[in-house]
Parts: sequence; structure tokens; C-alpha cells
Amino acid sequence: MTDVHSPDIRRKNMAAIKGKNTKPELLIRSALHKLGFRYSLQNKRLSGNPDLYFRKYNAVLFVHGCFWHGHGCHLFKWPKTREDFWREKITANVERDARNIEALISSGIRVGVVWECALKGRTALGGDRVADRCAGWLETQDRNLEIHGDEKGISLRLF
Repeated sequence: MTDVHSPDIRRKNMAAIKGKNTKPELLIRSALHKLGFRYSLQNKRLSGNPDLYFRKYNAVLFVHGCFWHGHGCHLFKWPKTREDFWREKITANVERDARNIEALISSGIRVGVVWECALKGRTALGGDRVADRCAGWLETQDRNLEIHGDEKGISLRLF
């Protein structure tokens, strides 16, 4: 199947895809800020450049897009064009994420991951509910947290 866009238009479209200040990230940031949590953004000194860093709690929070980070939910579908390219790209992203999380955990930092499907789509839990769970996790000593959308409600995995 050929691309409906010219290479220049496709390049422009791909360049416009944001890596920070995404809608899911802004939703979580706003909700946590309203709950009184303060954080720094995109701390480049930490492995993986986490979306949010809570120094007071020695914790980071990643807000992952389900497509770009290869989540196996209903929001993730393998592209039908350039399949080899996308499989290699997304697999490399997943492997890099695992290395970054391991490096953070090894350095004693608690790691939380919020998946996009927890905030949008048919399994969305809602920004306030997800932020409440993140807030609860920050105030405990639980090591790590993962939140994704689920048909039955909030789904948590401590890793």
C-alpha cells in the first residue's frame, strides 16, 4: 500500500509528533498539581528522561503512549505499511524503556508508569482516578507502579 502523502508532507507530519507535553501527560500533571504534588519535568540527569520527577518522594512517573511504547492494549495496532521498520522501531523503544526503568530502580528511584489507555479509549479510568492512585503510590513506600486501562476498572501492577 502506498502512502497517501508525499515524502515532504509525511516528514512534516512525523516531525510534529510530540515527545513531551502530550495530552495524557498534561492531564496527569494538572490533576497531580491540583492535589498538591510538585515535580520537575523531563529531568535529563535521570535515565530515560522521565516525564515527571518527584524529588520529595524519590520517584519518577512516565506517561507512555500505547502505540510508541508497544503496549498490548486496544489502542495499539501494528501498522500495515513498512511493517519491518515499525516492528524494529517499537521493539527498540520497549527494550530502551526496560533498560531505563532498570537503571532507575537500580539507583534507588521508585518508578511509575501510566499508560495512555488508562486515560483514553474504551478502558479509560479517568484522569482524576489515575491521579488519585498515583498520589496514593507517591505517599507510600511501594517500589514501583504501573497503571493501564482495564475493562474491570483500575489495573495495577507492582514491578
